[in-house]
Amino acid sequence: MRKLNIICLSIIAVLFSACGDKKAAPVEAAVTVAKPDSTSTDKTVLFFGDSLTAGYGLDDPSQAYPSVVQTKIDEAKLHYKVVNAGVSGETSAGGKARIAWILKQKVDVFVLELGANDGLRGIPVTETMQNLQAIIDAVKAKYPNAKLVLLGMQVPPNMGGKYAYSFKAIFPGLAAKNNMTFMPFLLEDVGGVPSLNQKDGIHPTAEGAKIVGNNVWQILQSVLLSKN
Repeated sequence: MRKLNIICLSIIAVLFSACGDKKAAPVEAAVTVAKPDSTSTDKTVLFFGDSLTAGYGLDDPSQAYPSVVQTKIDEAKLHYKVVNAGVSGETSAGGKARIAWILKQKVDVFVLELGANDGLRGIPVTETMQNLQAIIDAVKAKYPNAKLVLLGMQVPPNMGGKYAYSFKAIFPGLAAKNNMTFMPFLLEDVGGVPSLNQKDGIHPTAEGAKIVGNNVWQILQSVLLSKN
């Protein structure tokens, strides 16, 4: 299997000790990477997200769900390489700030996974929505032919019913507006299952990440097989 390519970036990550805890604990996060092979003819699937994409807390970054997707791609003998541009602690505002740098790399399929940290902080829904739209607009402007995929997120009910409902609605709205392939909830079958999550109750274990990756693959494979 090809070695998973990961964008290199080091930042101060902000993570939460429990799903409903709004207090942040700063953690130094350094993501190391393999430089993409410039001679490769493979197209690129770029995962742009936070710690869920980066694989926070796993023994090896290759256990993160984008790597699981790469394995599925290889098994299907499709000519795509996965680039993991996940950064632990990333908010939608942080993603907006770094998207121009990320887009220096050619992107054929852009998979957006951001918003969870906004939700846990109680950031206004309108602000999150505007930031995510700005990221999408940047991708469209730089790579108008790129296929776009949005991975939805939810927040725990203790953030308040009205907020939780409004937050959840961000993602289908953006997907419809921008004609994006949509997965309603990234952590389907994993979120809230203790045995599939690390002690913080937020980040999947290696087994949980494998389930997430398989679920994402179910959505993504039709995108990669499409000739449009």
